[in-house]
Parts: sequence; structure tokens; C-alpha cells
Amino acid sequence: MTDSTATGTRMAPAVSALTEGYWRAAQHQQLAIQRCGACRRFVHFPEWRCPFCQGRELEFEQVSGRGRVHTFTIVHRTAAPGFGDHIPYVLAWVELAEQPGLRAFGNVVACPPQEVYIGLPVRVCFEEISGFGLVPNFAPDRQEV
Repeated sequence: MTDSTATGTRMAPAVSALTEGYWRAAQHQQLAIQRCGACRRFVHFPEWRCPFCQGRELEFEQVSGRGRVHTFTIVHRTAAPGFGDHIPYVLAWVELAEQPGLRAFGNVVACPPQEVYIGLPVRVCFEEISGFGLVPNFAPDRQEV
């Protein structure tokens, strides 16, 4: 069953001067997160200043893309363009391995929604959006289970 208002072309992410490094890395199948040159903490979502030390030297750095599902929801009805043909689907916050509290947002793919659980080991994977390019998602990391 699909929601007819949500079928069609999926909207592309909005790229800005602040997020350009994130999306550029994704086009090379890399997950890159800002890292502060002063305190060395990772910062996500992208910021102009480090929220930990107020440093301004934030550069995108490739991370492993490995983590665990921190929280998630299973979407059964959607108005999001381009997702109607994919319901049910899972949206999750994933705590990345590089730093406690460092979380990335994405879909959990490559497994039935009922198999997703808090603590599930996942690894970044990439999905192509027509007219945009690659976007990061997460799939179960079978090596960690």
C-alpha cells in the first residue's frame, strides 16, 4: 500500500556552503563529519563554530561509518515526496563509533523494518537519488553481530 501523495520523484537534499563538504564526500562513498581543529571533537550537524569550544577551524574528516542504532521509527504512512513506494521504512539516529554522542541521521536499509532494534550494529551505505547523486544510509553490519 502506498500513499499517493508521496509517490513520484524524491526531493534532493539542499546543499549549502556549510554542508558542501559532507555531500562532496558522499559522492565518493565516504561519510565525512566536521572535526574541530582546536578541541578535536567531531561536530554533526555542520556548524560554523564548534559547539564545544567555539573554535572556528572545522574541517570535514572521513569517519568509519560504523555505529549503532540509537533510536528509530518505522514509517508506515508518509507525505515525503518519493518515499511512498518504500513504506514501511526506517528512519534512525545512529551513534557513530568515533565519539560518544556523535550521531548521524539516515534510513536503515537492507533488512526488514521489524528486524531493526536499538543497539543494532550498522555501517554506512549509499543510495543514489536521480538528479542528485549519493546520499548516506545505514545497513546492518553483519560483521559486528
